[in-house]
Amino acid sequence: MAFESLSNRLQDVFKQLRGKGRLTEKDVKTALREVKLALLEADVNFKIVKNFVNKVTEKAVGIEVLEGLNPGQQVIKIVNDELIELMGTSQSKITFSSKSPTVYMMVGLQGAGKTTTTGKLAGQLRKQGKKPLLTACDIYRPAAVKQLQVVGGTYNIPVFSMESKNPVEIARESLNYAAKNGNDVIIIDTAGRLHINEELMEELQNIKNEVHPQEILLVVDAMTGQDAVNVAETFNDKIGIDGVIITKLDGDTRGGAALSVRAVTGKPIKYVGMGEKLDDLEPFYPDRMASRILGMGDVLSLIEKAQQVFDESQAQELEKKMRTLDFTLEDFLNQMQQVKKMGPIKDLLKMIPGFGQINIDDANIDEKAMVHVEAIIQSMTLEERRNPDILNGSRKKRIAKGCGRTIQEINKLLKQFEEMKKMMKMMTDMGKAKKGKFKLPFLR
Repeated sequence: MAFESLSNRLQDVFKQLRGKGRLTEKDVKTALREVKLALLEADVNFKIVKNFVNKVTEKAVGIEVLEGLNPGQQVIKIVNDELIELMGTSQSKITFSSKSPTVYMMVGLQGAGKTTTTGKLAGQLRKQGKKPLLTACDIYRPAAVKQLQVVGGTYNIPVFSMESKNPVEIARESLNYAAKNGNDVIIIDTAGRLHINEELMEELQNIKNEVHPQEILLVVDAMTGQDAVNVAETFNDKIGIDGVIITKLDGDTRGGAALSVRAVTGKPIKYVGMGEKLDDLEPFYPDRMASRILGMGDVLSLIEKAQQVFDESQAQELEKKMRTLDFTLEDFLNQMQQVKKMGPIKDLLKMIPGFGQINIDDANIDEKAMVHVEAIIQSMTLEERRNPDILNGSRKKRIAKGCGRTIQEINKLLKQFEEMKKMMKMMTDMGKAKKGKFKLPFLR
C-alpha cells in the first residue's frame, strides 16, 4: 500500500517523542533527521524534503505548547500541517465550462493507466448528473480505440471514434457529435508515448488549440516514483496542465510522487486511483492523506465509502431488526456483501483512528474467511438462513457438501452468530437500562 513504509517510519519516530515529557532541541533534530530519511526513502524530491524539514524545524524548536498537547503531539501537529501544505492545503475539484460541452484532455505516457482513468472519470461525472462522451484520439497504440470502447461499455458511456489518422480532426468532430447527442462533457483520451518527445507534445498542443479544453489532466503512475514528478514537470512546461491524477496508489509504492508533484509543478492533485473499480478513483484530499500517512485514520473517507455502498432505508430496517433481535443469517450475508464493496478490510481498518498505529499486517485478518462464510450461508435454504435453529446433522452435511467447507466450520459460524446476537441483546438491554426500564441482573 502506498505510504505504508513512510507511515510506519514516521510513527516509530513519533512514538519516541510521545514518551518524553519535555523536548530538547537535540530531541527535535534527532527526530527530524529520521523524518528526512523516511521522506527520501519514500522517493520524495530531495529539494522538497530539505525545505520541508527546515520548515518543521523552524516551527518545532522553541515551540510554545498548545493547551492539551504535550511536546511530542505538538511536533506531530506541525508535521501534519506541513504535509497538508505540501500536498495542497485543500481539495481541488475539477471545474466546468459555463458553455456546454465541457472538454477535458487526458494526457500522459503509455502505461500510466490513462485510458482506464478516462472511463472512471466519466463514470464519476455521470454520478454528478452529467452526460459524458469519451473521444478516442489515440490512433497509434494497437487496440487503444478498442480498449476505450471496452472501458466505455463497462460504465455504459458512449465512445466517439473515427477512421481518420488525424487526432485533431477526431477531437473537433467529437464536439459536433456531442452537440447533436446532448453530451455536456467530453473527455479526450489522447495518445501517449513510452517517453516524452517533441512529436507528442506538438500533437497535444494542436488538439489543445483546436478544442480549447476546460482542463488538461495529466495521468501519472505512482509506481514510477520520482520519474512521475519529472514527467509532470515536463508536461506542465510544454503544454500546461491544470491538474494531476495519480494512479496505482494502492500498489506497493513509496508514494513520493503524491508528496512531490504539486510542489514541483504548482498544479493540484485532483484524483488518486486506489484500485480497479469505478469508485476506486477518489477525489484527493491533502488533509485526509496527511492523516493517513501519520497513522491518524481517515474517518471522513470511510463514511463516504459507506454512504456510497449502504442504502439508508436498508440501514434503518437493519437497525430495527437488531433492536428487536430479528437479525438473521440472511441479514448478516447482506451486510457482508455490502462491506466487501467498500474494499479490503485491512484498508478500511487503517482509516479508523488508532488502527494506523497498529501493524495490521501482523493482525490475524483473514479476508478469505469472509468468502468461506459467504459460501456457507449461500448454501443454505432461505428458511435455514432465517431460522438456523432447524439446522440438524443432515442439513449441515448437505450444506458442507454444497459449499466445500467442513461441518466444523458451519458449527463455528453458527456459534459466532449466536454470540453476536447475545451481544446485540446486551447492548439493547443496556439502552433500556439507561431509560430506567431495565436493571442489570447483578443490580436486582
